Amino acid sequence: MDQKKKLLLFVGAFIVIYFLPVESMRFQEATIEAFALLRYYAREHVLFCLIPAFFIAGAIANFISQGAIIKYFGQKAKKWVSYSIASVSGMVLAVCSCTVLPLFAGIYQRGAGIGPAVAFLYSGPAINVLAIILTARVLGWQLGLARAVGAIVFAIVIGLLMAFFFRREDKERLEGDFDLETEDGKPLGQRVAFLFNLVLILIFAAWGRPEEATGFWLLIAEYKWVFAGILLVILGAMLYKWFEKDEMKLWVSSTWDFAQQILPLLFAGVFIAGFLMGRPESEAGLIPAHYIENLVGGNSLTANMIASVIGAFMYFATLTEVPILQGLIGSGMGNGPALALLLAGPALSLPNMLVIHSVIGTKKTLTFVVLVVTMATIAGMIYGNIVI
Repeated sequence: MDQKKKLLLFVGAFIVIYFLPVESMRFQEATIEAFALLRYYAREHVLFCLIPAFFIAGAIANFISQGAIIKYFGQKAKKWVSYSIASVSGMVLAVCSCTVLPLFAGIYQRGAGIGPAVAFLYSGPAINVLAIILTARVLGWQLGLARAVGAIVFAIVIGLLMAFFFRREDKERLEGDFDLETEDGKPLGQRVAFLFNLVLILIFAAWGRPEEATGFWLLIAEYKWVFAGILLVILGAMLYKWFEKDEMKLWVSSTWDFAQQILPLLFAGVFIAGFLMGRPESEAGLIPAHYIENLVGGNSLTANMIASVIGAFMYFATLTEVPILQGLIGSGMGNGPALALLLAGPALSLPNMLVIHSVIGTKKTLTFVVLVVTMATIAGMIYGNIVI
């Protein structure tokens, strides 16, 4: 950064600080909300979601060959294979929009095409089986079905459009940056078993318990730490038998690299989101929740677009979007905007936009966000006209 830009940055920061409305009660409450959401995120998502995800991303970077990723997700892979796998990944992972980021960065940096990688990025949090079931149970089967179908369609269409828009850049990236001869010499079965075990640890550690959980879902929620503990013992045995000390050091090093890249941006984004809109159960953010409720009634283009934009920028923890939406619908939110928020919200947030930008750049990030918001708006209008 040259001296002129530094000077402008310092002057801008000084002006902002000078005019901060610290005497305003709304500003004070919004600041408290920002720290409260940041604390909630650190307690509920860093230990049991992000850290396992970082280790999975590190494992992808070290123990999954680039050739294997490019075979299934690369530019020359069969589209029906790569997009089918990427678009249904959320059924297995059940993660939020932030937890999926290290996994997305891992496969993208190992040679996945922009299309399948973005399809995976969208589907990871959007096609969450438990969240879809909860949506159908609490908000009605029509909305649950529309969410499931829409999320799968979105993942495939957005991925294909991203691949088309950035085909030249992606071709140059995949042809110039990857050495496909690098292998660690381990049998395929060991690699698959190791990665699958890590994914299961993430699933059980991050498993949330909805208020109305019954049967199988309740059983998993109650005994998730037992399952996670067994899997950790299995992981220890795998590391002892299959990996050398240097390999484990490389794995930890890669994991730390992903953490350094992603965590600061995530924390900054969560803080800003909390400051602007507060926590999901609070109206103490800078933008009061009742203003939002008044804007998303009916099924107009404006209401659907506002719902999509709010969903795209607001942070939703896994499963929290359902009770939040239940409250908004009770306050007069239309059916169309409800679906628009469900299709844009879980897959995007301000924190994850910042991280996506650091991985794929400004132009691709803006295109991805615009595609999600536009398609969510259109889907909301169609659904709102069908279901009255």
